[in-house]
Order: sequence, then structure tokens, then C-alpha cells
Amino acid sequence: MKPLKRPVRRAILVVHVAAAAGWLGLTLGLLALAISANVTESTAMIEAAARSMKVFTDWLVLPVALLTLLSGLVLSLGTTWGLARHRWVYTKFWLTLVTIAASAFALRPGVTDAVETISSGAALPDPLGLMMGPIVSFSAYVFMTVISVLKPWGLTRRGRRLRSASTSAKALDERSLRQTA
Repeated sequence: MKPLKRPVRRAILVVHVAAAAGWLGLTLGLLALAISANVTESTAMIEAAARSMKVFTDWLVLPVALLTLLSGLVLSLGTTWGLARHRWVYTKFWLTLVTIAASAFALRPGVTDAVETISSGAALPDPLGLMMGPIVSFSAYVFMTVISVLKPWGLTRRGRRLRSASTSAKALDERSLRQTA
């Protein structure tokens, strides 16, 4: 992929940061609703919290997560950071895939089951389980935010190999220029 031009890169970066912040905010909202469902004695409040969580998980979490993934991929492939050159970028990529899968295959079905159970008049089956998804997700998103800011760990093996090849090619070019001069 060709390097992105500065205005395009900046626009995609804004989309990426906004989507990631939205994903983090949705998770905090899910956590607040799950805590509300756990601490109240009101059946109506528990049902309202669970139904609200269902709206978040059905309509918002996956589209925002996929936008975050897509914009991150475009940024990594269209800039010098690359997808597999720096450990922090590679870590964020895989952690994003894991959290999207967990949202699709664990969080969303768990919330749907909780709503169905509560709607039938039964008690919340696993109050702590309703909180664990948002807790794990929130922890993952904060971790990804931290490594985005700090950019730890350096290059991957592939990144070192590409840098070495690039450095070697530049040295050869400089030598050939000196010899022709």
C-alpha cells in the first residue's frame, strides 16, 4: 500500500481515535449498567439496565469496534508504522481482534440471555458474569490506549529485518554515488 498523504492520514487518524474513544465509552456505559443491575433490588431497574445493555451490544459495540479495526489497519498499512513492524502495533491488532470476537461471541449472547431470563420473570442468572465482559474489555482498551501513547517494545523481527534491508540499500546507494563522483 502506498503511504497515505498527510491530510488523508490525519483524517483517518481522527476517525480511528474517535472510534476507539467511542468503543471505550460504550464499554464504560455497559459497565455502569451492569453495576446498576447488580446493586439494585428493583426488578424494573435490573430489566431496564439489561435491556439498555442489549441496545448497546446489538447496535453500537460491533460497528464501532469494526470501524476502529478498519481505521487502524488503514493507518498501519498506509504509514511507516506498518502492521507487523512494531510490537505495540502488532499487539494492538491482535488484541483488537480478540476483543471483537469476545464482543460478538460472548458479550452479546450473554447480554441477550440475561434479557430473556429477566423478561421471563426470573432473577438475573449471573450478575457477576454480566459485569465481567465490560471489565475485561475496559482493561484491554485502556491497555491499548497506553501502548498507543508510550509505543513500547521496539521492532518485531520483521521490522528489524526491513530496517536492516533499508539501511543496507541506502549504504549501497551512497557507495555507488561516491564511486561515480
